[in-house]
Amino acid sequence: MEKGLSSITTSSSKEGLPLTPHSNFKTDSTDDDLAHILFNIKTSKTSAIINYGASWCRVCSEILPAFHRLSNNFPKLSFVYADIDECPETTQHIRYTPTFQFFRDGEKVDEMYGAGEERLRDRAWLHS
Repeated sequence: MEKGLSSITTSSSKEGLPLTPHSNFKTDSTDDDLAHILFNIKTSKTSAIINYGASWCRVCSEILPAFHRLSNNFPKLSFVYADIDECPETTQHIRYTPTFQFFRDGEKVDEMYGAGEERLRDRAWLHS
C-alpha cells in the first residue's frame, strides 16, 4: 500500500504536543516519512505549513502548541512538524530552528524563521 499524506502519524508523543484527532496535523519520525510528506505536498498540490524544529530548542517547544492550535483554525491547510534530529538527511538544508515553510499548489511560496504566534497566524491566513 502506498503511503499518502494521511497515513503519516496524526498524533504525537512529542513533549508539549497533545494527541490530536485532527487529520490535517502530521508529525514525522523518519527521513522516509518526511520525504513522503514532501512528495505528496508537491504532487497533490496541497497547501501546507511545515514546522522544522528540534526537541532541544526552547523556542521550538514554545511555538509548537500554537502551531498545533492553528491546525484547528485552518482545516484546509496541512500542518507538519518535522524534528531535524529525527530526519537529518531530509532537513540538512534547515539552518535555523524553528523554520516554517509555506507551500501552495505544490510549491514553496514563503519561509519564516523564529517564533511569533501572531506572525505565524498571519502567514497561515495569508497562505490558506
